[in-house]
Amino acid sequence: MQLSLTTPALLFPAISLLLLAYTNRFLSLAALIRSLANQGADCTVAEAQIANLRHRIRLIRWMQEAGVLSFALCVVSMLLIYLDKPGFAFWSFGASLGLLIHSLTLSVVEIRISQKALDIFLDGLKR
Repeated sequence: MQLSLTTPALLFPAISLLLLAYTNRFLSLAALIRSLANQGADCTVAEAQIANLRHRIRLIRWMQEAGVLSFALCVVSMLLIYLDKPGFAFWSFGASLGLLIHSLTLSVVEIRISQKALDIFLDGLKR
């Protein structure tokens, strides 16, 4: 397979948008955590929410790290293509795609956990 300089460059906008979306998720969770701290909610509900939020924050951090590494390996693959090292460029680009898939998978996991957070919130409203 021939890898041209434009192939890794095609991922730049997609990865940039993903990182922006991940940052927005992180900021939303940070605001939620701050509001939860100010509310003084029911202890059992608050404990469950805090555990859920901690897990989600950790997942978002991992999503961001995988996305940034994917972006960096895209740049490295472009540099290797420019330096006429097609074999290394191919593997670098493949690793970049693998990290991107990992980041997206973590995103799906985080979305499922956020649904559980809403369930915890709704259960707290019943009381």
